[in-house]
Amino acid sequence: MPFNTWIFSIFFIVTLLVYIALRPTKFWLLWLLLASYFFYGWLNPLYLILIGYSTLVTFISGMMIGNTEKRKLWLGICITNSLLLLGFFKYAAFVAENINRLFEVLNVTASIPKPGFLLPIGISFYTFISMGYIIDVYRGKISAERNIVKLASFISFFPYLLAGPIERAQNILPQFNTPPTINRDNITEGFSLFIVGLFKKIALADFLALYVNKVYGDPSQFQSPALLLATYAFAWQIYFDFSGYTDMARGVARMMGFKLMLNFNNPYLSTSLGEFWGRWHISLSTWFKDYLYIPLGGNRHGHFNTYRNMIITMLVAGLWHGAAWNFVIWGALHALGRSITRDLERTKIYSERVPKIAKQFLIFHIVCLSWIFFRAETFGKAMTVLKGIFSCSLTDPKFSITALLFMGCILLYQFIYESNFRRILELSAVKVILMLSMILYMVFFRTSGYEIFLYFRF
Repeated sequence: MPFNTWIFSIFFIVTLLVYIALRPTKFWLLWLLLASYFFYGWLNPLYLILIGYSTLVTFISGMMIGNTEKRKLWLGICITNSLLLLGFFKYAAFVAENINRLFEVLNVTASIPKPGFLLPIGISFYTFISMGYIIDVYRGKISAERNIVKLASFISFFPYLLAGPIERAQNILPQFNTPPTINRDNITEGFSLFIVGLFKKIALADFLALYVNKVYGDPSQFQSPALLLATYAFAWQIYFDFSGYTDMARGVARMMGFKLMLNFNNPYLSTSLGEFWGRWHISLSTWFKDYLYIPLGGNRHGHFNTYRNMIITMLVAGLWHGAAWNFVIWGALHALGRSITRDLERTKIYSERVPKIAKQFLIFHIVCLSWIFFRAETFGKAMTVLKGIFSCSLTDPKFSITALLFMGCILLYQFIYESNFRRILELSAVKVILMLSMILYMVFFRTSGYEIFLYFRF
């Protein structure tokens, strides 16, 4: 039930009205849980078995960690269970395919059948939410939740269930203690966030997708300008698509009185790859930092171990995004770029003498380079795009001026947002004009067709 559909609008209105009616009673949280399970089950009722089982194991493990001396055992049980679920449903086909390729190379006649089931949408997100919770219970950062309805509501809360943000128990569970206040500020702010997110999705991301899908569908038919523009366009498409979803998620939650974390903060204005990951998919990057990078040793044991830990973390992050070597290459490129630029960024010449705009230009293009492997359907198509971009063709009749103007306007807006002129954008009159303009654009000029949210694949 994607946010940009009429069926979700009906679902949310009913959910919100019943939630408001039940707020004075003890059944308000149970209603949110039932609504979240209905929301998830709408896609496929069988998914409910999986998330219910995962939640039950997490609940029991948390209780046992708090009440027994075998804390490591129960932590291991819960983490292993989560990783097995994620590995089986997300990576079994990938593993089988690569083993069969190895058999072919070794001239072995045997083969492993590829599983025929569909990847449960959102499993990567709620698995990481569960794992973060159980690790924090083990570390003593939070107490084990004794109310299974509250824990189940936290894991399955429908605004962030399908594509994040990957929330922490420290932020959400306290908000489930009592029904939060619903007032005019929450409604207006939440509605504004939702409209901005909806505009990002159907007016910007889906428009750019028309060009990106055409070029990346058969890159051999296009010359350098179109391939380069399509790569830029995809960088903005995935940003608008994913940040648009999280804006809508935060908006829906805010209208109900809940506050979700910021997940994007103008990442393409970053001056370093480290800063980029502090601005892009913040909930995931901080998750990997807190639960993988730092436990591996972080930057505490010399340069070699620091770079090793960064590389491992980025390779795992790449594999988290999808069961394909393209995603591993994407993670490897970020790991390589971070390793090369980390010390450079600390030098006096780079930090003080290189203009900020030049740093932003460099980081944006490193990120765009990696996006080629993220978007391309195969490694071969990714290499076709790369070779085509550097073929230096000077003309291409399939070059989209409209897409270029769109991206230029958005980049200008972001520069203004982070400059001293930001106060102009914060004026009430300007906000109202921008909001009305987005609504009118979506009513009269929205992109025909429908593009599913990109991160539903992960």
